[in-house]
Amino acid sequence: MTPILEGVTSPATASAWSTPFDGDLTDDLRLALRLADAADAVTMARFDAADLDVQVKADASHVTEADLATERVLRELLSAERAGDGILGEEYGTSGDAARQWIIDPIDGTANYLKGIPMWTTLIALAIDGVPRVGVASQPALGRRWWAASGQGAWTNTADGGTRRLGVSGVDAVADASVSFQSLAQWDEVGRAADLLRLSRAVWRDRGYGDTWPYMLLAEGRLELVAEFGVKEYDIAALVPIIHEAGGRFTDIDGADSLSSRSSLATNGRLHDDFLSLLGASSATS
Repeated sequence: MTPILEGVTSPATASAWSTPFDGDLTDDLRLALRLADAADAVTMARFDAADLDVQVKADASHVTEADLATERVLRELLSAERAGDGILGEEYGTSGDAARQWIIDPIDGTANYLKGIPMWTTLIALAIDGVPRVGVASQPALGRRWWAASGQGAWTNTADGGTRRLGVSGVDAVADASVSFQSLAQWDEVGRAADLLRLSRAVWRDRGYGDTWPYMLLAEGRLELVAEFGVKEYDIAALVPIIHEAGGRFTDIDGADSLSSRSSLATNGRLHDDFLSLLGASSATS
């Protein structure tokens, strides 16, 4: 299986991400959770291994043997369980052409993984007609997992082996908000450093928690905004249903429902329009 490292695409979104889904996603969610179990077994077997094989991709990002092995395992399982569905993965690109597409990031946070830092995640999503409907985010090194399906709520595991339903915060003032961004360099690269500075001055607290975790903190009601640039479909597809089912809102930085805009803006919903206005102010006046 030859890696396809560029040009991955997802189907165009046919409707708004908030559009209700009238089908039954129970079996798909169960499969997504089983896929996460399989991924955890592969990733944890090589995590912090002294002889981990690491390569540099064409875009200068890293890929490890575990990224590749995990995606292969997930593709094999999907081929057996959902032969008619399409697949989009970070390491092996797009296969199949169907209204139902599984979107996979075998290790979101590869830089952390190869350094032995436990903040990395396997992301598994099912998009139907371009709308992310099922999402699982699994962080096995920390013993955490979050999951959701349209109409079934968003959930996480608890320390005692149980589950807990997720819900975003009720904060309704920007000045009281706690927010997360990926990095100053990321915003600077797209000419939005001034926007980030304005955001940091307007809110109560800002931190760069990185990758998947801040989105899950938002779904748990611990943050009010997460925004970043340079994200691909496989970086965010699994996060969309989790945020939505927790009561939040997820768009690109300009407010559109898109997996391919290369930006993301997730909020507790109440403050979404306020943050869109805040982040667009400099662009409107420059």
